[in-house]
Amino acid sequence: MNSALRFREASKSDLPEVLQLYAQPDLDDGTVLTASEAECIFERMARYPDYKIYVAVQDSRIVGTFALLIMDNLGHQGAPSAIIEDVAVDPFFQGQGIGRKMMRHAVRLAAKKGCYKAVLSSNLKRTRAHAFYESLDFERHGFSFRIDIQQDVQEGHAIER
Repeated sequence: MNSALRFREASKSDLPEVLQLYAQPDLDDGTVLTASEAECIFERMARYPDYKIYVAVQDSRIVGTFALLIMDNLGHQGAPSAIIEDVAVDPFFQGQGIGRKMMRHAVRLAAKKGCYKAVLSSNLKRTRAHAFYESLDFERHGFSFRIDIQQDVQEGHAIER
């Protein structure tokens, strides 16, 4: 037990375990995609050159996950930037430094791609996550806004009003 933590790109066969990590009440209140929805998104992500889901593995068990998107030539003097998404650690393994190691790994991957910055957004209600990101020297920067385009259009609330 307690072998070294290692990171690897997720495969389609990892999706059920990744979805279990996302089902935590602190993340999306237990609401997750279906397996087929997740597979469709995973296949769509694979079409991007630098959009990957990573898993943290310890003792052959997936204990954490994050997604990393490298955006080419959109940043400072044409340098790419990184977006870190969907960070989750198995509740049983929280408090053991796994999240910190995952974030360090994400930043290193971004640095290898020449990124000048890494950004992430977090739901307002995730105050523990915010404190965690700040402990890693991420700084709060601006506001994040969203719109559910499909729902908005279906309900007839398009922004053209």
